[in-house]
Amino acid sequence: MSIAAIGLSFFSPWWLLLLAVSLTVLALGVYDFTQRKWTITRNYPVAGRIRWLFYKLRPFLRAYVVEGDLEGKPFSYEARNLVHARARGETDTHPFGTERDVEAEEYRWINHSIAPARDPDDDPRVIVGNAQCAKPYSASVLNISAMSFGALSGRAIEALNIGAKQGGFFHDSGEGGLSPYHAKHGGDLVWELGSGYFGARDDDGNFDPELFRDQAQEDQVKMTEIKLSQGAKPGHGGLLPAAKVTEEIAKTRKVPAHEDCLSPRGHSAFSTPNEMMEFAARMRDLSGGKPVGLKLCIGQPHEAFAMVKAMRQTGIYPDFIVVDGGEGGTGAAPLELSDHVGMPLIDGLVLMRNALVGAGVKDKVRLAASGKVYSGFGLAHNLALGADWCNAARAFMFSIGCIQAQRCHLGTCPTGVTTQDPGRQRGLVPEVQGERAARFHRKTVEALAEIVAAAGLEHPRDLRPHHIVQRIGVTQGRTVDTVFPFLPENALIDDPGATIYADWWAAADPDTFKPKIDLGAARTRLTHEEPVNQQQQSEARS
Repeated sequence: MSIAAIGLSFFSPWWLLLLAVSLTVLALGVYDFTQRKWTITRNYPVAGRIRWLFYKLRPFLRAYVVEGDLEGKPFSYEARNLVHARARGETDTHPFGTERDVEAEEYRWINHSIAPARDPDDDPRVIVGNAQCAKPYSASVLNISAMSFGALSGRAIEALNIGAKQGGFFHDSGEGGLSPYHAKHGGDLVWELGSGYFGARDDDGNFDPELFRDQAQEDQVKMTEIKLSQGAKPGHGGLLPAAKVTEEIAKTRKVPAHEDCLSPRGHSAFSTPNEMMEFAARMRDLSGGKPVGLKLCIGQPHEAFAMVKAMRQTGIYPDFIVVDGGEGGTGAAPLELSDHVGMPLIDGLVLMRNALVGAGVKDKVRLAASGKVYSGFGLAHNLALGADWCNAARAFMFSIGCIQAQRCHLGTCPTGVTTQDPGRQRGLVPEVQGERAARFHRKTVEALAEIVAAAGLEHPRDLRPHHIVQRIGVTQGRTVDTVFPFLPENALIDDPGATIYADWWAAADPDTFKPKIDLGAARTRLTHEEPVNQQQQSEARS
Protein backbone atom coordinates (compact mmCIF):
# COMPACT_ATOMS: atom_id res chain seq x y z
CA MET A 1 0.00 0.00 0.00
CA SER A 2 1.37 3.41 -0.94
CA ILE A 3 2.05 6.14 1.58
CA ALA A 4 -0.72 8.20 0.00
CA ALA A 5 -3.24 5.38 0.49
CA ILE A 6 -2.21 5.00 4.11
CA GLY A 7 -2.67 8.72 4.63
CA LEU A 8 -6.12 8.67 3.05
CA SER A 9 -7.18 5.72 5.21
CA PHE A 10 -5.95 7.53 8.32
CA PHE A 11 -8.21 10.45 7.54
CA SER A 12 -11.25 8.23 6.90
CA PRO A 13 -14.43 9.10 8.85
CA TRP A 14 -13.90 6.26 11.32
CA TRP A 15 -10.41 7.40 12.24
CA LEU A 16 -11.62 10.97 12.55
CA LEU A 17 -14.46 9.87 14.83
CA LEU A 18 -12.06 7.88 17.02
CA LEU A 19 -9.70 10.84 17.19
CA ALA A 20 -12.53 13.20 18.16
CA VAL A 21 -13.75 10.86 20.92
CA SER A 22 -10.22 10.39 22.25
CA LEU A 23 -9.51 14.10 22.36
CA THR A 24 -12.86 14.74 24.09
CA VAL A 25 -12.15 12.12 26.77
CA LEU A 26 -8.62 13.50 27.21
CA ALA A 27 -9.91 17.04 27.63
CA LEU A 28 -12.57 15.87 30.08
CA GLY A 29 -9.90 13.98 32.03
CA VAL A 30 -7.67 17.06 32.24
CA TYR A 31 -10.64 19.14 33.42
CA ASP A 32 -11.62 16.56 36.05
CA PHE A 33 -8.04 16.24 37.28
CA THR A 34 -7.59 19.99 37.74
CA GLN A 35 -11.07 21.04 38.98
CA ARG A 36 -11.51 21.58 42.73
CA LYS A 37 -15.24 21.07 43.24
CA TRP A 38 -15.71 17.27 43.15
CA THR A 39 -13.41 14.90 45.07
CA ILE A 40 -14.31 11.70 43.18
CA THR A 41 -13.62 13.04 39.69
CA ARG A 42 -10.49 14.88 40.87
CA ASN A 43 -9.05 11.57 42.08
CA TYR A 44 -10.57 9.42 39.32
CA PRO A 45 -10.90 11.58 36.18
CA VAL A 46 -13.62 10.49 33.76
CA ALA A 47 -14.11 7.12 35.52
CA GLY A 48 -15.64 8.89 38.52
CA ARG A 49 -18.45 10.11 36.30
CA ILE A 50 -19.73 6.54 35.93
CA ARG A 51 -21.02 6.90 39.51
CA TRP A 52 -23.08 9.92 38.48
CA LEU A 53 -24.47 8.01 35.49
CA PHE A 54 -25.71 5.16 37.65
CA TYR A 55 -27.21 7.60 40.16
CA LYS A 56 -29.30 9.01 37.32
CA LEU A 57 -30.26 5.54 36.12
CA ARG A 58 -30.93 4.18 39.62
CA PRO A 59 -34.67 5.08 39.84
CA PHE A 60 -35.35 3.52 36.44
CA LEU A 61 -33.29 0.39 37.10
CA ARG A 62 -35.09 -0.15 40.41
CA ALA A 63 -38.54 0.45 38.95
CA TYR A 64 -38.15 -1.69 35.84
CA VAL A 65 -35.60 -4.35 36.82
CA VAL A 66 -34.86 -4.72 40.53
CA GLU A 67 -37.87 -4.11 42.76
CA GLY A 68 -40.62 -6.67 43.32
CA ASP A 69 -44.28 -6.15 42.47
CA LEU A 70 -45.14 -5.07 46.04
CA GLU A 71 -41.97 -3.14 46.92
CA GLY A 72 -42.14 0.16 45.03
CA LYS A 73 -42.65 3.44 46.86
CA PRO A 74 -44.76 5.48 47.21
CA PHE A 75 -46.87 3.19 44.98
CA SER A 76 -45.91 -0.39 44.17
CA TYR A 77 -45.83 -1.82 40.67
CA GLU A 78 -48.95 -3.81 41.57
CA ALA A 79 -50.83 -0.63 42.52
CA ARG A 80 -49.72 1.29 39.42
CA ASN A 81 -50.47 -1.66 37.17
CA LEU A 82 -53.97 -2.05 38.63
CA VAL A 83 -54.79 1.59 37.86
CA HIS A 84 -53.27 1.41 34.37
CA ALA A 85 -55.14 -1.82 33.55
CA ARG A 86 -58.48 -0.41 34.64
CA ALA A 87 -57.88 2.88 32.86
CA ARG A 88 -57.03 1.13 29.59
CA GLY A 89 -59.90 -1.33 29.82
CA GLU A 90 -57.57 -4.33 30.19
CA THR A 91 -58.20 -7.24 32.52
CA ASP A 92 -57.65 -6.43 36.20
CA THR A 93 -58.02 -10.01 37.41
CA HIS A 94 -55.14 -11.81 39.14
CA PRO A 95 -54.12 -15.49 38.82
CA PHE A 96 -52.85 -18.06 41.33
CA GLY A 97 -53.83 -16.30 44.56
CA THR A 98 -52.51 -13.35 46.56
CA GLU A 99 -48.83 -12.46 46.64
CA ARG A 100 -49.21 -10.65 49.94
CA ASP A 101 -47.89 -11.98 53.23
CA VAL A 102 -51.17 -12.59 55.06
CA GLU A 103 -49.27 -13.06 58.34
CA ALA A 104 -47.59 -9.65 58.16
CA GLU A 105 -48.71 -7.06 60.72
CA GLU A 106 -49.78 -4.54 58.09
CA TYR A 107 -52.16 -7.04 56.43
CA ARG A 108 -55.86 -6.14 56.55
CA TRP A 109 -58.95 -7.87 55.25
CA ILE A 110 -62.71 -7.44 55.25
CA ASN A 111 -65.07 -9.93 56.86
CA HIS A 112 -67.47 -11.27 54.25
CA SER A 113 -70.96 -12.66 54.79
CA ILE A 114 -72.25 -16.14 54.07
CA ALA A 115 -75.31 -14.34 52.65
CA PRO A 116 -73.87 -11.73 50.23
CA ALA A 117 -76.10 -8.96 48.91
CA ARG A 118 -77.66 -9.74 45.55
CA ASP A 119 -78.06 -6.24 44.16
CA PRO A 120 -75.54 -3.75 45.64
CA ASP A 121 -75.56 -0.12 44.52
CA ASP A 122 -72.98 0.06 41.70
CA ASP A 123 -73.01 3.88 41.59
CA PRO A 124 -73.24 4.90 45.25
CA ARG A 125 -73.73 8.63 45.87
CA VAL A 126 -73.45 10.88 48.92
CA ILE A 127 -75.64 13.96 49.42
CA VAL A 128 -73.43 16.83 50.62
CA GLY A 129 -75.12 19.82 52.21
CA ASN A 130 -76.72 20.39 55.61
CA ALA A 131 -79.75 22.51 56.49
CA GLN A 132 -77.69 25.72 56.11
CA CYS A 133 -76.94 24.86 52.46
CA ALA A 134 -79.36 25.88 49.72
CA LYS A 135 -77.87 23.77 46.91
CA PRO A 136 -76.84 20.28 48.10
CA TYR A 137 -74.62 18.22 45.82
CA SER A 138 -74.75 14.50 45.04
CA ALA A 139 -71.14 13.31 45.13
CA SER A 140 -69.61 10.04 44.00
CA VAL A 141 -67.78 7.94 46.60
CA LEU A 142 -64.55 8.48 44.57
CA ASN A 143 -63.45 11.86 43.22
CA ILE A 144 -60.36 13.70 41.99
CA SER A 145 -58.40 15.27 44.84
CA ALA A 146 -56.90 18.76 44.76
CA MET A 147 -54.23 19.35 42.10
CA SER A 148 -53.56 22.86 40.84
CA PHE A 149 -53.02 24.19 37.35
CA GLY A 150 -49.34 25.03 37.46
CA ALA A 151 -48.50 21.89 39.36
CA LEU A 152 -50.28 19.98 36.56
CA SER A 153 -50.19 20.87 32.89
CA GLY A 154 -53.17 22.35 31.11
CA ARG A 155 -53.64 19.14 29.14
CA ALA A 156 -53.63 17.06 32.33
CA ILE A 157 -56.29 19.34 33.84
CA GLU A 158 -58.37 18.94 30.67
CA ALA A 159 -58.05 15.15 30.76
CA LEU A 160 -59.09 14.95 34.41
CA ASN A 161 -62.08 17.19 33.84
CA ILE A 162 -63.17 15.17 30.82
CA GLY A 163 -62.99 12.09 33.03
CA ALA A 164 -65.08 13.80 35.72
CA LYS A 165 -67.68 14.81 33.13
CA GLN A 166 -67.93 11.34 31.60
CA GLY A 167 -67.81 9.48 34.91
CA GLY A 168 -70.13 11.67 36.99
CA PHE A 169 -67.67 12.59 39.75
CA PHE A 170 -66.10 15.86 40.83
CA HIS A 171 -62.73 17.42 40.08
CA ASP A 172 -61.09 19.47 42.86
CA SER A 173 -59.32 22.48 41.39
CA GLY A 174 -56.47 22.64 43.89
CA GLU A 175 -55.51 26.02 45.31
CA GLY A 176 -54.16 27.39 42.01
CA GLY A 177 -57.47 28.88 40.94
CA LEU A 178 -60.01 28.02 38.23
CA SER A 179 -58.21 27.93 34.89
CA PRO A 180 -59.73 27.82 31.39
CA TYR A 181 -58.68 24.16 31.29
CA HIS A 182 -60.95 23.42 34.26
CA ALA A 183 -63.90 25.07 32.55
CA LYS A 184 -63.41 23.80 28.99
CA HIS A 185 -65.24 20.47 29.24
CA GLY A 186 -67.90 21.08 31.89
CA GLY A 187 -66.99 18.48 34.51
CA ASP A 188 -68.17 19.16 38.07
CA LEU A 189 -65.70 21.29 40.05
CA VAL A 190 -64.90 21.86 43.70
CA TRP A 191 -63.06 25.16 44.00
CA GLU A 192 -60.35 24.98 46.62
CA LEU A 193 -59.23 28.24 48.23
CA GLY A 194 -55.93 28.16 50.07
CA SER A 195 -54.05 30.75 52.07
CA GLY A 196 -53.01 32.55 48.86
CA TYR A 197 -56.66 32.99 47.79
CA PHE A 198 -55.56 32.44 44.18
CA GLY A 199 -58.22 33.48 41.73
CA ALA A 200 -60.08 35.44 44.42
CA ARG A 201 -57.50 37.86 45.82
CA ASP A 202 -56.83 41.58 45.69
CA ASP A 203 -53.48 43.17 44.86
CA ASP A 204 -52.30 42.74 48.45
CA GLY A 205 -53.10 39.02 48.53
CA ASN A 206 -56.22 39.31 50.67
CA PHE A 207 -59.52 37.56 50.00
CA ASP A 208 -61.63 39.42 47.44
CA PRO A 209 -65.32 38.55 48.00
CA GLU A 210 -66.51 39.92 44.66
CA LEU A 211 -63.99 37.94 42.62
CA PHE A 212 -64.90 34.86 44.60
CA ARG A 213 -68.65 35.39 44.18
CA ASP A 214 -68.43 35.86 40.41
CA GLN A 215 -66.68 32.52 39.91
CA ALA A 216 -68.21 30.47 42.74
CA GLN A 217 -71.70 31.04 41.37
CA GLU A 218 -70.83 29.47 38.01
CA ASP A 219 -72.96 26.37 37.42
CA GLN A 220 -69.91 24.16 36.94
CA VAL A 221 -68.67 24.94 40.48
CA LYS A 222 -70.65 22.61 42.73
CA MET A 223 -68.87 23.18 46.07
CA THR A 224 -66.11 25.32 47.57
CA GLU A 225 -63.39 24.27 49.99
CA ILE A 226 -61.08 26.08 52.42
CA LYS A 227 -57.65 24.47 52.39
CA LEU A 228 -56.08 24.67 55.84
CA SER A 229 -53.18 22.30 55.20
CA GLN A 230 -51.94 19.65 52.82
CA GLY A 231 -50.83 16.19 53.87
CA ALA A 232 -47.45 16.23 52.13
CA LYS A 233 -46.37 19.57 53.64
CA PRO A 234 -48.73 20.76 56.39
CA GLY A 235 -47.95 24.15 57.85
CA HIS A 236 -45.46 24.88 55.09
CA GLY A 237 -47.24 26.97 52.48
CA GLY A 238 -45.51 27.01 49.13
CA LEU A 239 -43.67 28.97 46.50
CA LEU A 240 -44.10 28.81 42.74
CA PRO A 241 -40.82 30.25 41.36
CA ALA A 242 -40.98 33.23 39.03
CA ALA A 243 -39.73 31.11 36.12
CA LYS A 244 -42.89 28.98 36.32
CA VAL A 245 -45.34 31.89 36.70
CA THR A 246 -46.30 32.22 33.06
CA GLU A 247 -48.75 34.79 31.77
CA GLU A 248 -51.44 32.09 31.69
CA ILE A 249 -50.83 30.92 35.26
CA ALA A 250 -50.62 34.51 36.50
CA LYS A 251 -53.98 35.35 34.92
CA THR A 252 -55.62 32.32 36.56
CA ARG A 253 -54.14 33.00 39.99
CA LYS A 254 -54.56 36.80 39.83
CA VAL A 255 -50.87 37.39 40.54
CA PRO A 256 -48.11 39.27 38.66
CA ALA A 257 -46.47 37.25 35.90
CA HIS A 258 -42.80 36.22 36.11
CA GLU A 259 -42.63 36.92 39.85
CA ASP A 260 -42.44 34.46 42.76
CA CYS A 261 -45.95 33.32 43.73
CA LEU A 262 -46.14 32.77 47.49
CA SER A 263 -48.74 30.67 49.26
CA PRO A 264 -48.42 31.68 52.94
CA ARG A 265 -48.32 29.21 55.81
CA GLY A 266 -51.61 30.42 57.26
CA HIS A 267 -54.78 32.29 56.34
CA SER A 268 -55.22 36.05 56.70
CA ALA A 269 -59.03 35.95 56.54
CA PHE A 270 -59.36 34.30 59.97
CA SER A 271 -57.19 33.45 62.96
CA THR A 272 -59.49 31.55 65.38
CA PRO A 273 -61.83 28.55 65.07
CA ASN A 274 -64.89 30.79 65.45
CA GLU A 275 -63.63 33.15 62.75
CA MET A 276 -63.00 30.15 60.50
CA MET A 277 -66.64 29.09 60.80
CA GLU A 278 -67.78 32.63 60.07
CA PHE A 279 -65.56 32.73 56.97
CA ALA A 280 -66.99 29.39 55.82
CA ALA A 281 -70.52 30.77 56.22
CA ARG A 282 -69.51 33.85 54.22
CA MET A 283 -68.16 31.67 51.40
CA ARG A 284 -71.37 29.64 51.36
CA ASP A 285 -73.47 32.80 51.10
CA LEU A 286 -71.26 34.29 48.37
CA SER A 287 -71.46 31.09 46.33
CA GLY A 288 -75.23 31.21 46.32
CA GLY A 289 -75.77 28.62 49.04
CA LYS A 290 -73.52 25.88 47.67
CA PRO A 291 -71.84 23.45 50.08
CA VAL A 292 -68.63 24.70 51.69
CA GLY A 293 -66.02 22.53 53.37
CA LEU A 294 -62.65 22.42 55.07
CA LYS A 295 -59.60 20.43 54.04
CA LEU A 296 -56.76 19.70 56.44
CA CYS A 297 -54.12 17.26 57.54
CA ILE A 298 -54.74 16.53 61.23
CA GLY A 299 -51.98 17.76 63.52
CA GLN A 300 -52.43 18.72 67.15
CA PRO A 301 -55.66 17.01 68.34
CA HIS A 302 -56.91 19.93 70.44
CA GLU A 303 -57.20 22.02 67.25
CA ALA A 304 -59.62 19.54 65.69
CA PHE A 305 -61.67 19.62 68.89
CA ALA A 306 -61.55 23.43 68.90
CA MET A 307 -63.13 23.37 65.43
CA VAL A 308 -66.10 21.27 66.55
CA LYS A 309 -66.49 23.44 69.65
CA ALA A 310 -66.61 26.46 67.33
CA MET A 311 -69.34 24.78 65.28
CA ARG A 312 -71.45 24.30 68.38
CA GLN A 313 -70.78 27.80 69.72
CA THR A 314 -71.42 29.70 66.47
CA GLY A 315 -74.14 27.41 65.17
CA ILE A 316 -72.31 27.39 61.82
CA TYR A 317 -71.62 23.95 60.35
CA PRO A 318 -69.42 23.39 57.29
CA ASP A 319 -71.03 20.91 54.93
CA PHE A 320 -67.98 18.66 54.79
CA ILE A 321 -64.44 18.14 56.05
CA VAL A 322 -61.71 16.46 53.98
CA VAL A 323 -58.97 14.78 56.00
CA ASP A 324 -55.70 14.63 54.05
CA GLY A 325 -53.22 12.01 55.20
CA GLY A 326 -49.63 12.85 56.03
CA GLU A 327 -48.63 10.30 53.36
CA GLY A 328 -50.28 12.45 50.67
CA GLY A 329 -48.45 13.54 47.55
CA THR A 330 -47.28 16.86 46.14
CA GLY A 331 -45.23 18.23 43.29
CA ALA A 332 -42.49 19.34 45.67
CA ALA A 333 -41.98 19.43 49.44
CA PRO A 334 -39.07 19.32 51.88
CA LEU A 335 -38.27 15.66 52.59
CA GLU A 336 -38.57 16.12 56.34
CA LEU A 337 -42.11 17.44 56.03
CA SER A 338 -43.19 14.64 53.71
CA ASP A 339 -41.68 12.00 55.98
CA HIS A 340 -42.35 13.27 59.48
CA VAL A 341 -44.96 16.07 59.68
CA GLY A 342 -48.69 15.45 59.74
CA MET A 343 -50.86 12.61 61.00
CA PRO A 344 -51.24 9.59 58.67
CA LEU A 345 -54.65 9.23 57.08
CA ILE A 346 -56.01 6.39 59.21
CA ASP A 347 -55.12 8.11 62.49
CA GLY A 348 -56.35 11.50 61.31
CA LEU A 349 -59.58 10.08 59.90
CA VAL A 350 -60.42 8.26 63.14
CA LEU A 351 -59.66 11.34 65.24
CA MET A 352 -61.78 13.66 63.08
CA ARG A 353 -64.58 11.10 63.02
CA ASN A 354 -64.49 10.92 66.83
CA ALA A 355 -64.44 14.72 67.11
CA LEU A 356 -67.56 15.05 64.95
CA VAL A 357 -69.45 12.08 66.41
CA GLY A 358 -68.36 12.76 69.99
CA ALA A 359 -69.48 16.39 69.72
CA GLY A 360 -72.82 15.38 68.22
CA VAL A 361 -72.37 17.18 64.88
CA LYS A 362 -71.63 14.32 62.47
CA ASP A 363 -75.18 14.42 61.13
CA LYS A 364 -74.48 17.93 59.85
CA VAL A 365 -70.93 17.51 58.51
CA ARG A 366 -69.87 14.95 55.90
CA LEU A 367 -66.38 13.47 56.23
CA ALA A 368 -64.05 12.63 53.33
CA ALA A 369 -60.66 10.88 53.20
CA SER A 370 -57.74 11.71 50.91
CA GLY A 371 -54.42 9.88 50.78
CA LYS A 372 -53.05 6.97 48.64
CA VAL A 373 -56.48 5.65 47.64
CA TYR A 374 -56.39 3.62 44.42
CA SER A 375 -58.44 0.44 44.91
CA GLY A 376 -61.88 -0.79 45.88
CA PHE A 377 -60.55 -2.14 49.16
CA GLY A 378 -58.89 1.20 49.93
CA LEU A 379 -62.27 2.87 49.48
CA ALA A 380 -64.03 0.27 51.63
CA HIS A 381 -61.42 0.58 54.38
CA ASN A 382 -61.73 4.36 54.64
CA LEU A 383 -65.52 4.29 54.48
CA ALA A 384 -65.63 1.70 57.25
CA LEU A 385 -63.52 4.02 59.44
CA GLY A 386 -66.07 6.83 59.08
CA ALA A 387 -65.50 8.55 55.73
CA ASP A 388 -68.49 9.31 53.51
CA TRP A 389 -66.38 9.42 50.34
CA CYS A 390 -62.74 9.40 49.20
CA ASN A 391 -60.62 11.68 47.04
CA ALA A 392 -57.61 10.45 45.05
CA ALA A 393 -54.89 12.45 43.32
CA ARG A 394 -51.97 10.23 42.29
CA ALA A 395 -54.26 7.35 41.27
CA PHE A 396 -56.02 9.64 38.79
CA MET A 397 -52.60 10.86 37.61
CA PHE A 398 -51.70 7.23 36.85
CA SER A 399 -54.98 6.86 34.96
CA ILE A 400 -54.03 9.66 32.55
CA GLY A 401 -50.50 8.43 31.93
CA CYS A 402 -48.27 9.18 34.95
CA ILE A 403 -45.55 6.51 35.35
CA GLN A 404 -44.20 7.63 38.76
CA ALA A 405 -41.01 9.03 37.22
CA GLN A 406 -40.91 11.39 40.23
CA ARG A 407 -39.76 14.40 38.21
CA CYS A 408 -42.76 16.56 39.12
CA HIS A 409 -40.56 19.15 40.85
CA LEU A 410 -38.17 19.48 37.89
CA GLY A 411 -40.67 20.29 35.15
CA THR A 412 -39.37 17.36 33.09
CA CYS A 413 -42.28 14.92 33.49
CA PRO A 414 -41.91 12.47 30.57
CA THR A 415 -45.67 11.98 30.16
CA GLY A 416 -46.68 15.66 30.14
CA VAL A 417 -48.76 15.44 33.33
CA THR A 418 -46.73 17.70 35.64
CA THR A 419 -44.85 19.98 33.25
CA GLN A 420 -45.54 23.23 31.47
CA ASP A 421 -43.19 22.26 28.61
CA PRO A 422 -45.33 22.18 25.42
CA GLY A 423 -43.07 19.56 23.87
CA ARG A 424 -43.51 17.18 26.78
CA GLN A 425 -47.25 17.86 26.92
CA ARG A 426 -47.66 16.89 23.28
CA GLY A 427 -47.94 13.18 24.06
CA LEU A 428 -50.90 13.70 26.41
CA VAL A 429 -54.13 13.72 24.41
CA PRO A 430 -56.90 14.94 26.77
CA GLU A 431 -59.75 13.16 24.99
CA VAL A 432 -57.97 9.80 25.14
CA GLN A 433 -56.66 10.13 28.69
CA GLY A 434 -59.92 11.62 29.96
CA GLU A 435 -61.80 8.53 28.87
CA ARG A 436 -59.23 6.44 30.74
CA ALA A 437 -59.77 8.45 33.94
CA ALA A 438 -63.51 7.82 33.68
CA ARG A 439 -62.94 4.11 33.05
CA PHE A 440 -60.60 3.80 36.06
CA HIS A 441 -63.23 5.47 38.25
CA ARG A 442 -66.00 3.20 37.03
CA LYS A 443 -63.99 -0.02 37.45
CA THR A 444 -62.82 0.96 40.94
CA VAL A 445 -66.31 1.84 42.14
CA GLU A 446 -67.53 -1.44 40.70
CA ALA A 447 -64.81 -3.22 42.70
CA LEU A 448 -66.07 -1.41 45.81
CA ALA A 449 -69.60 -2.60 45.06
CA GLU A 450 -68.33 -6.19 44.83
CA ILE A 451 -66.65 -5.86 48.23
CA VAL A 452 -69.75 -4.30 49.80
CA ALA A 453 -71.91 -7.09 48.40
CA ALA A 454 -69.49 -9.72 49.73
CA ALA A 455 -69.93 -8.20 53.20
CA GLY A 456 -73.69 -8.66 52.87
CA LEU A 457 -74.40 -4.93 52.44
CA GLU A 458 -76.23 -2.86 49.82
CA HIS A 459 -74.41 0.49 50.12
CA PRO A 460 -70.91 1.53 51.27
CA ARG A 461 -72.51 3.74 53.95
CA ASP A 462 -73.33 0.52 55.82
CA LEU A 463 -69.66 -0.42 56.30
CA ARG A 464 -68.50 -0.27 59.92
CA PRO A 465 -65.15 -0.68 61.69
CA HIS A 466 -65.99 -4.23 62.76
CA HIS A 467 -66.07 -5.28 59.10
CA ILE A 468 -62.32 -4.62 58.78
CA VAL A 469 -59.77 -6.89 60.45
CA GLN A 470 -56.14 -5.90 61.05
CA ARG A 471 -53.36 -8.37 61.72
CA ILE A 472 -51.83 -7.91 65.19
CA GLY A 473 -48.79 -10.16 65.20
CA VAL A 474 -48.59 -13.52 63.46
CA THR A 475 -51.21 -15.28 65.58
CA GLN A 476 -53.91 -12.67 66.02
CA GLY A 477 -56.18 -10.46 63.96
CA ARG A 478 -58.47 -7.88 65.53
CA THR A 479 -61.41 -5.93 64.15
CA VAL A 480 -60.53 -2.28 63.70
CA ASP A 481 -63.05 -1.12 66.30
CA THR A 482 -60.88 -2.87 68.93
CA VAL A 483 -57.64 -1.41 67.52
CA PHE A 484 -58.73 2.26 67.39
CA PRO A 485 -61.15 4.07 69.71
CA PHE A 486 -64.55 4.85 68.18
CA LEU A 487 -66.62 7.20 70.34
CA PRO A 488 -70.39 6.92 70.66
CA GLU A 489 -72.48 9.96 69.75
CA ASN A 490 -72.20 12.92 72.16
CA ALA A 491 -69.49 11.19 74.23
CA LEU A 492 -67.42 14.40 74.33
CA ILE A 493 -70.45 16.40 75.48
CA ASP A 494 -71.91 13.98 78.02
CA ASP A 495 -68.74 12.69 79.68
CA PRO A 496 -65.44 13.72 78.02
CA GLY A 497 -63.49 12.44 81.04
CA ALA A 498 -64.46 8.89 80.12
CA THR A 499 -62.72 9.14 76.75
CA ILE A 500 -59.06 8.98 75.81
CA TYR A 501 -59.39 12.54 74.50
CA ALA A 502 -60.27 14.11 77.86
CA ASP A 503 -57.24 16.40 78.09
CA TRP A 504 -57.23 17.30 74.40
CA TRP A 505 -60.90 18.23 74.69
CA ALA A 506 -60.21 20.33 77.79
CA ALA A 507 -57.42 22.11 75.94
CA ALA A 508 -59.64 23.03 72.98
CA ASP A 509 -60.90 26.62 72.82
CA PRO A 510 -63.16 27.92 70.02
CA ASP A 511 -61.65 31.40 70.45
CA THR A 512 -58.05 30.35 69.76
CA PHE A 513 -56.04 27.54 68.23
CA LYS A 514 -53.72 27.62 71.25
CA PRO A 515 -54.38 25.07 74.03
CA LYS A 516 -56.16 26.34 77.14
CA ILE A 517 -54.18 24.05 79.45
CA ASP A 518 -50.62 22.78 79.70
CA LEU A 519 -50.87 19.60 77.67
CA GLY A 520 -47.53 18.36 78.97
CA ALA A 521 -48.85 18.38 82.51
CA ALA A 522 -52.18 17.00 81.33
CA ARG A 523 -50.56 13.99 79.71
CA THR A 524 -48.54 13.38 82.88
CA ARG A 525 -51.77 13.41 84.88
CA LEU A 526 -53.32 11.04 82.36
CA THR A 527 -50.42 8.62 82.79
CA HIS A 528 -50.90 8.48 86.57
CA GLU A 529 -54.62 7.86 86.12
CA GLU A 530 -54.26 5.37 83.28
CA PRO A 531 -55.80 2.31 85.00
CA VAL A 532 -58.89 4.34 85.93
CA ASN A 533 -59.22 5.84 82.45
CA GLN A 534 -58.83 2.45 80.81
CA GLN A 535 -61.63 1.09 82.95
CA GLN A 536 -63.82 4.06 82.09
CA GLN A 537 -63.07 3.62 78.39
CA SER A 538 -63.95 -0.06 78.57
CA GLU A 539 -67.26 0.75 80.26
CA ALA A 540 -67.98 3.45 77.67
CA ARG A 541 -67.36 1.02 74.80
CA SER A 542 -69.61 -1.55 76.46
